[in-house]
Amino acid sequence: MITKYDDVMRRAAELALRGPRTGENPQVGCILLDESGTIVAEGWHRGAGTPHAEVDALSKVDSAKGLTAVVTLEPCNHTGRTGPCSEALIAAGVARVVYSLDDPGVAARGGAQKLTDAGIDVVPHILPGVGENLVHRWLTANRLGRPWVTAKWGSTLDGRVAATDGTSQWITSSESRSFIHHLRAQHDTIAVGSGTVLADNPSLTARTANGDLFPFQPLPVVIGAREIPSGSSLWSHPRGVLHETGPLDEILARLFDIGVRSLFLEGGPSLLNSFIREGLVDEYIVCIAPMLLGGTRTSTGDLGIDTLTQARKLSIVETQHLGGDIVVTAREAH
Repeated sequence: MITKYDDVMRRAAELALRGPRTGENPQVGCILLDESGTIVAEGWHRGAGTPHAEVDALSKVDSAKGLTAVVTLEPCNHTGRTGPCSEALIAAGVARVVYSLDDPGVAARGGAQKLTDAGIDVVPHILPGVGENLVHRWLTANRLGRPWVTAKWGSTLDGRVAATDGTSQWITSSESRSFIHHLRAQHDTIAVGSGTVLADNPSLTARTANGDLFPFQPLPVVIGAREIPSGSSLWSHPRGVLHETGPLDEILARLFDIGVRSLFLEGGPSLLNSFIREGLVDEYIVCIAPMLLGGTRTSTGDLGIDTLTQARKLSIVETQHLGGDIVVTAREAH
């Protein structure tokens, strides 16, 4: 059923996307409407420690008395770095709050009930799919208690990541590589194995098409027992570098505890295989180039799958063409 708030909720979701996708907090948008349904203010969350979307929108009007707030996520009901949005809306005198998705957080939930108890009309679950899609990665990370893991690789049409002699630069197009750098900048961390650090000396920065650094850089995480060489490019990374050893699930739990909600997995093949075998990859980004190489250097190795019925089945979320390549985004079912 289409409601009068559907278009406004879609606009609120567009505003939410202006905020950072990284960090502990979700992307949230808020719109204030007057009695005629006219937009009088818009707000969105700009990152940890900044005003939440509701407070941002409220700051743009002299008085919110009698207004309707349309929010992509149930207003929070707890005090963190900022105060509860439920209390801010009550204090502002809004007449109605419309939201898309219930807040799943144990500490933050309950805002809708608090607003109702204060006599405010609450209209929940308007376009819940829009709200869920907006914060899917954040929701999954908080439910699992570990960062959302995106694994990426580039391969030929026959699934090879390098030629027999080991050459691999460049299988994919410059457009695909620019896209991957953009994705790096949308994750809290970027991870490689210690073997890759020794073999390739990667910088693990996120760069624009002209080579400049994106304003936000993911924190490099090196996983493995081998030490990072003193001459490694990672020591000059603007965020520094984190070296982790031990079981992968424990590493992810430690990262979650320090506020990491997303990890971009760059490889190499041994680390990638380990993540997949242990069921720790949530999303796959695969850039497929229109060439054939043959040989044994495949994108994945033994995943512990012996028969077709054991195949790890994914859902394709998106396909796109970039510079002659096909880029496939697929997700695990959770």
